Formats: sequence, C-alpha cells, structure tokens
Amino acid sequence: MPEQGCAFSQQYPALVGASEYGELFLSIVERTGVGLAVLNPQLRIQQTNEALLEHCGQPRFDLHGFDFSELLHPSVRQHMRRQFERLLTGRSGRFVEHLAALWATRTAFTGSLTGMAVQGDAGQLKTIVVLVAPDKGEDDRRVLISPNKILTEINAKILEGVATGVPTVQLAAKLYLSRQGIEYHVSNMLRQFKVPNRAALVSKAYSMGLFGVGSWPPKVLSEYVRR
Repeated sequence: MPEQGCAFSQQYPALVGASEYGELFLSIVERTGVGLAVLNPQLRIQQTNEALLEHCGQPRFDLHGFDFSELLHPSVRQHMRRQFERLLTGRSGRFVEHLAALWATRTAFTGSLTGMAVQGDAGQLKTIVVLVAPDKGEDDRRVLISPNKILTEINAKILEGVATGVPTVQLAAKLYLSRQGIEYHVSNMLRQFKVPNRAALVSKAYSMGLFGVGSWPPKVLSEYVRR
C-alpha cells in the first residue's frame, strides 16, 4: 500500500490532500473498475483513471481539458449541468444519477454517475470528483444512440405532439396538415422505429435519448433533426 499510496499522491494530489482517507478511497475505486475523473470548478477534466478511458471506448484519446458535460449524452446533458451547478454553488455536496449516459467515442452507454465536491482548506470548492459505473446489462439493452440526424423537422414536431398527448385533429391544424397526413407520418415512424403503436413509439424515443431528460413538454433534441 505505501508504494500505491505514493503513486496516488502524485497522480491525484488534490484528492489525497483533501482527506486522510483519500488514498483509501482511490485504492477502492481502482480495485472496483469504476471510472474516475477529476474536474476543476469550470468542469474541465484535469485527471482520469484508465477505467474511464476504457469505458469511453476506442479510439483512445487524452481527455485532459475537455468540458466533462460535453461527454454526456445530449438527452441528459442539461439535467446533469443543473446537478453540477448545485455542487458549484454549494447547494449540494454530492449527487448520484442512475441511467446517466456518456457517449465520448462510441455508442452511448448507461450507468450511474456520482459527483462529489471536494473543498479546500478555506472551505472553497477545490475540485469535483466524478465516478462512472456502467450498467452490467447486455449490450443490446443499451439502446441509447449517438446523435444522428434521423428525423425530419415535420416528424420531430409530430413526435413531440404525440408524446405530449395532442389529439390528431388538433396536431394536424397546428402543423397545417390533414389528419391523413399526420397518420402517414406516424405510420412511417412506426416502421422506422420498429414499434407497433404510438405508445411504443414514444417509449422507444425516450429510451433512445431523443428527448431531453427533465423537460416538459417533450422536445426532440436538435442533434437528431435534419434541417
């Protein structure tokens, strides 16, 4: 442990120096394979461990200096920024989010993400520690997709209306389409997403990350819309 503790002190001085249990904490993280990132108060990555780089997939690249929030899937990015803001303003010292998603260099994966504020001697925020533990489920259950222009503007608006529960006639009037036009576009999306009905269509869209987490009314993220 002494040699390992010395290595931790050199690699993560802010964490080890902030607590007498810093080295023990880091030792446990390394043994469990949890991804770790150390962020500055601007949410820029200062250090990572090998596990986080492995979670991000291939090709491997240096994450130093990256805005951590940009590594989050668009569907959870705004919500997670609010969580980090609570840490930065001192309203919270820790948060845990399940089903958070990262999509750095490969198809997005889901899991749990923990954020912890580390304070300096004067009580000011010194750094933020992020722990990432991917789900252990089968890969085919992780249906989140990386941003891709998979919907036309009109289909995105119709999908938003269906998700909000707007009646077909009202949706048709709002979008200057006929009722048959709405049904035509919905039918196309049912085939595109390989689902049997509207309820399944909305559920599949949410599971794929097309809508932002914590927003109402539902809005399809711009990353998925062809302009």
